[in-house]
Amino acid sequence: MNWVEVKSDQCKGCEVCIDVCPTNSLALSDKVNTLGYPYVYFKKNSGCTACTFCFLNCPELGALTVHKKGS
Repeated sequence: MNWVEVKSDQCKGCEVCIDVCPTNSLALSDKVNTLGYPYVYFKKNSGCTACTFCFLNCPELGALTVHKKGS
């Protein structure tokens, strides 16, 4: 299973990663982080393909890490 690790305290909830995800694997939480922003979370069993679109488009360097099955 592929997945995206989100460092919630670095996320500013801009939703760019949500918009570019082709499998709809990310969503915006209704909770806020220590910065006061709602943050993105990974939806388990969502069919993530580890395409890295979320990582490549995230303006907050280091907020997302994409994990591919077997790596």
